[in-house]
Amino acid sequence: MSAKEYTEAWLVGPQSTQFYTRTYLPPAPTPAKAVLVAVHGFAEHVGRYTHFHPLVAKKGVAVFAFDQRGFGLTALDTEGKKSRGSSWGKTCWAHQMEDLNWAINHAKEAFKDTPIFLLGHSMGGGEALGFATQEDKSPHKATVNSLSGVIATSPLITQTTPAPKLMKWIGGKASLLAPYTLIPAAVKAEELSHDKEFNDAYLKDPLIKQSGTLKGLSDMLSNSEALLRSSYRRWPKDLPLFIVHGTDDKVTSHRSSEAFHKTIDAVSKKLTLIEGGFHELQNEPDGVKERLVDEIIQFVEGHVSSQSKQVPSASTEPQISAPAATEEASAPEVPKANL
Repeated sequence: MSAKEYTEAWLVGPQSTQFYTRTYLPPAPTPAKAVLVAVHGFAEHVGRYTHFHPLVAKKGVAVFAFDQRGFGLTALDTEGKKSRGSSWGKTCWAHQMEDLNWAINHAKEAFKDTPIFLLGHSMGGGEALGFATQEDKSPHKATVNSLSGVIATSPLITQTTPAPKLMKWIGGKASLLAPYTLIPAAVKAEELSHDKEFNDAYLKDPLIKQSGTLKGLSDMLSNSEALLRSSYRRWPKDLPLFIVHGTDDKVTSHRSSEAFHKTIDAVSKKLTLIEGGFHELQNEPDGVKERLVDEIIQFVEGHVSSQSKQVPSASTEPQISAPAATEEASAPEVPKANL
């Protein structure tokens, strides 16, 4: 990939944290019709999207992405650019919400008068949904109201195979005593996508570690599960939402995505299920990755257009992409508190 396809910068964010960032622009002289603030998943980094974000930018939508607090170069840089206090997995939900607020406002300043969409994958998808459903007294509410839409790919609402409740309870209590103690948190590479090359690269990536902190993991799971338990009630009615999930995702539950989509009260909401898709749809072969780009662009363009006309888009029913029609899966029971 040509280095000209993105620009790198270290930017100071909340708690004076230095964040590694990338910005992808549409080909000159095309102005960006919108901007995606992209939030990556657990234990990964923006470098894993080097093949994907340019596809979005080439369609006229800019992308601002950053290595989250506790991950990627923001945590592991060895050239003296990361913050002194940054380390692997050192994060919490409250700080992640502050970081999203900062990233969105940075994009608003960098791209004046351009619609901003929040895009999150996996853990980042759960964060994006959580950011939009903060309480009215949240200091970030004005930022939420400024968004033109939220896109969540394979969002973490619940795990496909949840950890035992007792283990999560113990982990939650332990996180109060030793919040940044690292514990194993492996993700099976073969369950990420059908593309062996990407899966092998995941295992060899020096910026990926198979661990997390007690606080980071406990916050991630408990706040994601709260989305279906109670937070869904706070979804802003006029904030468009698009969720896309693979039906064979073994990491995060597509049924929970269905339930969240069904439960929220939103004027415009869309759910697309990719039949047979694994967790990382952006890395799936056989046209799935390109389909994902097209779906994202269609959602963005539809809402940029509707906002310019001040006409809200209609809610759409879940769509399942498959060679032949498949029966829509029933929504799951709303999970009870586990932590």
